[in-house]
Amino acid sequence: MTALERRASASLASIFALRMLGLFLVLPVFALEAARYPGGDDPARVGLAMGIYGLTQALLQIPLGMASDRFGRKRVILLGLALFAVGSAVAAWAPSLDALIVGRALQGAGAISAAITAFLADVTRDEVRTKAMALVGVSIALMFALSLVAAPVLAAHIGLHGLFWLTTGLALTGMAVVAWVVPPEPREHVDAGRRGLTEVLRHAGLLRLDLGVFVLHAVQLAMWMAVPALLVQAGLAAERHWVVYLLALVGSFVVMGGVLFRLERRGHLRAVFLFAIGLILLVQLGFWWSATQGASLTALGIGLFLFFLGFNTLEASQPSLASRLAPAHARGAALGVYNTLQSVGFFVGGAAGGWLVRHTGPDGLFMACAGLSLVWLLVAWPMRAPAPAGPRRVQAPAAG
Repeated sequence: MTALERRASASLASIFALRMLGLFLVLPVFALEAARYPGGDDPARVGLAMGIYGLTQALLQIPLGMASDRFGRKRVILLGLALFAVGSAVAAWAPSLDALIVGRALQGAGAISAAITAFLADVTRDEVRTKAMALVGVSIALMFALSLVAAPVLAAHIGLHGLFWLTTGLALTGMAVVAWVVPPEPREHVDAGRRGLTEVLRHAGLLRLDLGVFVLHAVQLAMWMAVPALLVQAGLAAERHWVVYLLALVGSFVVMGGVLFRLERRGHLRAVFLFAIGLILLVQLGFWWSATQGASLTALGIGLFLFFLGFNTLEASQPSLASRLAPAHARGAALGVYNTLQSVGFFVGGAAGGWLVRHTGPDGLFMACAGLSLVWLLVAWPMRAPAPAGPRRVQAPAAG
C-alpha cells in the first residue's frame, strides 16, 4: 500500500470501529437491562428496541450512499455520525422503553456504511483493496469481540444509560477522525446511477453475499435474545459472562489467524467460506439442544467459541469479496445494497428474535436461526472465488 492508502484504510476502519463498538456494546446486555424499563416485560418490544436501528439504516443506506456520490463522502459521513450521536444521547436519556426505541431508531439513521466503504474503494487500487476491505471487516469483528468482553463489566457499573453515553462519546470521536485524520477525498466519484444498481441486482455472486450478510447479522442479533439467559440458567451471573466470551473469542481468533486465513491464502477461499457458514448452522442446532435439554457452562462456551470462529471469519471476508465482485463502475451501488441487507438483518434479527422468544421460547428461536443458516449454506454452495483484479491508478485527491 502507498502512504495515502495506509492512512485512508486505517482512518476509515477506525471510524467503522468506533461506530460499531457503540452499537455492539449494548448487544450482550440489552435484553437483560431493557427488561428493567417501563414496558420492558414484553420480549417482542425489547427485540424491537434492539433491532429497530437496523430498519432505519436499511431505509437510508442507499439514499445516503447516493448522496455521498453527489455531495461528497466526508459530508455524508459527518452527517451520519452526528445523527448517531444524537440518537445515542436520546437512548441514554430514555426513561422508558418507548423513548429507547426512538433513540435506537435515530442511531440507525446515521447510515454511513456504504459511504465509508465507497470512500475506501475510491482511494485504493484494485490490487490492494482486498487488504483495505479486510481491515474494515477485521475491525468490526474486533469491536464485536471487545464489546462482548467489556459490556457486562461496564453495564454492572454504569448501566445501560451509561453505555449509551459512552456510545455518544465514541460517535463524537469518529467525527474528529473524519475532520482531522481521514485524507482528502477524490475530486470526483464513479457514479453509474440506475444502470449500475440494476446490474448489481442481477449479479448472482453479489446476491449470494447480500443474502449472507443478512442472515449473518439476523442470526447474530437474534441469538443474543436468548444466549445471556442460557448462561444465567447454567449458573453464571450476568456480570461474569465476559469470562466465557473472552475465552471463546481469544480461541476463535487464534484458530482463525493460524488456520483458516492460511487456508484462504493458499487458494481454499470457497472451502473456508462454506465451513464458516456450516459452523454458524452447527452452533444454532447446539444451542437449540441446550435450550430444550439443558447444557453445562462448558458446552455453552464451546458453542460460543465455534460461533465466534465462524462469525469473525465471515465478517472479515465478506466485505472484501463484495468489493472484488462488484463492477468498478457500480461499486458504490453494490456496497449500498450490501450494507442495506446487513441493516435489514439487524432489524429482523432483533424484532423477530424477540417475537420468537415470546411465542416459541428459546428453542424455537434457535431452530429458526438454524433453518435460516441452512438456506444460506445451500445458496452459497455454488460460489466461486473472484479472479484477481488488474492494477488501477489511484485518483489524486482534491487539495485542501
